[in-house]
Amino acid sequence: MTNNKSTLAGKMTQYRWVICAMLFFATTVNYLDRQVLSLTWDEFIKPEFHWNEYHYGLITSIFSIVYAVCMLFAGRFIDWMGTKKGYLWAIGVWSMGACMHALCGIATEAWVGLPDAAALRAVEAGSALAATIAMVSMYFFIAARCILALGEAGNFPAAIKVTAEYFPKKDRAYATSIFNAGASIGALFAPLTIPLLAKYFQNLGIGNGWEMAFVVIGALGFVWMGFWVFMYKKPSDHPKVNAAELEYIEQDQHEVVDGETVGKEQEGEKISFWRTLSFKQTWAFAFGKFMTDGVWWFFLFWTPSYLNSQFGIKMSEGLGVALIFTLYAITMLSIYGGKLPTIIINKTGLNPYAARMRAMLIFAFIPLLVLLAQPMGTISPWFPIILIGLGGAAHQSWSANIFSTIGDMFPKSAIATVTGIGGMAGGVGSMILQWFAGWLFVYADETAMQFMGFEGKPAGYFVVFCICAVAYLIGWIVMKTLVPKYKPIVLD
Repeated sequence: MTNNKSTLAGKMTQYRWVICAMLFFATTVNYLDRQVLSLTWDEFIKPEFHWNEYHYGLITSIFSIVYAVCMLFAGRFIDWMGTKKGYLWAIGVWSMGACMHALCGIATEAWVGLPDAAALRAVEAGSALAATIAMVSMYFFIAARCILALGEAGNFPAAIKVTAEYFPKKDRAYATSIFNAGASIGALFAPLTIPLLAKYFQNLGIGNGWEMAFVVIGALGFVWMGFWVFMYKKPSDHPKVNAAELEYIEQDQHEVVDGETVGKEQEGEKISFWRTLSFKQTWAFAFGKFMTDGVWWFFLFWTPSYLNSQFGIKMSEGLGVALIFTLYAITMLSIYGGKLPTIIINKTGLNPYAARMRAMLIFAFIPLLVLLAQPMGTISPWFPIILIGLGGAAHQSWSANIFSTIGDMFPKSAIATVTGIGGMAGGVGSMILQWFAGWLFVYADETAMQFMGFEGKPAGYFVVFCICAVAYLIGWIVMKTLVPKYKPIVLD
C-alpha cells in the first residue's frame, strides 16, 4: 500500500501562489491609482488650476499623513473584520476615492463661478482669482486624496496577513517580494497608460483628459473585488488547498525557540493595541518604515516632475515614457531580493530573522548610488533614472524583508495591527519628506539656492537625494540595536 502522506506530498496543490497572484494584482491597482496624480499634475492639472510645487507637495504630504493615521487603524480593522471582508472594504473605498478625483475640476468651476476648464486656464497667472482657483482646487484634491488614503491604508496590512496565512516563514519574504512587485509593475505600466489615457480623452474633448484617467484606472479595483469574493478562503477551509499543501503552509506551528513553543497555540490569542507598543520588535519595524517609506514615495511622486523641471521632458512624450518605464523595470530586480534570505538560510543555517537582517544590510548600501544621480544627470537624464531605479529596487527588496520580520516575530492575530503601526510610522516619515521637498523646491527656485555646484531646483533635488541615500543604513542600524537577535513574541 502506498503511504498516504507521501502520496499527498507528491500531489501537493499550489493554490497559495494563486492567492499571491491576487495580492500582486491588488498592489498593482493600488499603485496605479496612486500614480495618476503624479503623472498628470505637471502637464494637465497644473496649468488648469495654476498650481506650483508647493500645492502639489502639500497634497502629497497630507495624503501621506492621512495614510499614516489610517494605517494605524487599518491593521486593527483587518484583524477585527477578517482578511476577506477587510480587503474588500479597503479596495472598495480606495477605488471610490480614485474615481472621485475626476470631480475636482467640476467642483472648482462651480465654486469660483467659471464655466469650464478652458476658463480656468485663461485666468491671468498671478492674479487673485488664479490664487483662489489654486487654493480651492487643492482642497478638493486633498479631500479625494484622503478617501484614497483611507482605503489604500488597508492594502498592506491585509496582504501581509494573507501571506502569513498562506506561506511558512521561510517563504514569506519571497511571496511578499512577488506581491510587493505589484508596486513596481503598477508604477511601470502607469507611464505607459495614464498620460496616454489623459491625452486621448483630452483630444476627444471629454473634460481636460485627466479626469477620465482617474475614472478608468479607479474602476480596476472594482473588477478585482469580484474575483476576490469567489477566490479567497482561509487555507484550512479552502477546497483547492489539499492536505499536503496545508501541512506545508503550517510547518512552523510547533516551532521551539529558547525552550518555548510558539505557533498554533498562539494563533487565536489576541494582543491589545497598547501591548504591541511595549515590544521592541514593534518599534524596530516602525522605525525602519519611518526612515525608508518616504524615499520610495518621493521617487514615485516626484520623478516625473523632476524630469520635466530639470530636463524639460514631459510624461506624454516618448522619451518621458521610456525613462519612467526603464526606472520601474529596474525596480523589478526586487523579486530576487525576497529570495536572498532563503538562499542565506539554506547556505548558513541562520534563523529567518538573522538571514533577513543580513540581506537588508546589503540592500541598505545600494541606495548610496543615488548620491551620484544629480552629478551624472549633467551627462544624460538616463543616468539618474538608472541610479534611482537601482535605489528603488533596493527599497522594494528592503520592504519585502522588513514586512516579513513581523511574521517572524508576532503571532498571526497581531500581524495586521503591527503592520498598521509600522505603516503609520512610514506615512509620517513620508509626509515630512514630501512636505519638505515641495517647500524646498519652491524656496530653491526663488532664492537660486546653491548646493554642491548646483543652483535652484537642481540643488534642491540634490539635497533630497542625499537624504534618500543614507536613510536605509540609519534605519538598519537602529533596527539592529533594538532587536539584535531573533526573539519571537511569546504570550504569557
